[in-house]
Formats: sequence, C-alpha cells, structure tokens
Amino acid sequence: MSGATPLPARRRGHPSGAPAATVRFAHPSERLFASLLDLYEVRWLYEPVEFALHWDDDGSPKRGFRPDFWLPEQRCFIELTTADQRLVTKKNAKVRRLRELYPEVQIVVVYQRDFLALIERHGLTLDPASAA
Repeated sequence: MSGATPLPARRRGHPSGAPAATVRFAHPSERLFASLLDLYEVRWLYEPVEFALHWDDDGSPKRGFRPDFWLPEQRCFIELTTADQRLVTKKNAKVRRLRELYPEVQIVVVYQRDFLALIERHGLTLDPASAA
C-alpha cells in the first residue's frame, strides 16, 4: 500500500486523511512511524516486497524477509526493531542475510532506543508492550 494516494483538498492536512490512517499495520509503532513520515511528506510503501533468504532443494523460497517500509525517493528500506531482545537478535540475523544476498539493497534498521527518542522529540509516546 502506498503513502502516495491523492486526497480531496478538504482532507489534506487532517490526520484521518493522511496515508498512515488508511493502512492496516501489524504493530502500533509502524503506524506511528508512518505518521511521522506523512508529517514530513516522505513518500513510503508499507511492506511492498519480500526478499527470499533461504530456498529448499527445488529452489523454491523457504524463508524470507519483508522490511517494514520502502522510501522510494531515498531508495532505501526501513526496518523497525523495537521488540524485546530475543526477537531483535532474530531480526538482525535476517538483515545480515539480506545484506549478504542482496548487497545492492539499502536497509536502515531503527532500534527501540532510537525510535523512542524520535517519538519523544515529537512529544509522542508509545506503550513499550505494544511496540513492534
């Protein structure tokens, strides 16, 4: 789903008309991050592609990785990693594998500490139990 959907003039600038309000996110932190991208008019796509990371003996993809956001103008993916350490370790392994297999793909990982600092700078808060 894209952050580039045109809106009627009367809805532009209203939070319910922003692209983040129209997408079904897996986690509240992703919605909040998308809202910040909307605020700064950064075009984004939510989970637009899955990269195969492992294949079975027949060559069919067995496991993959779908980064959270694609920023077309910046030509990079963003992965939010705001969950507990056990899940962060798994996600870091997927990012390392993605970088090995697809060195041309630019990916930025946003960790919990950095994400919380970002939303705090904007006067926002997120319940850590509901983070991605």
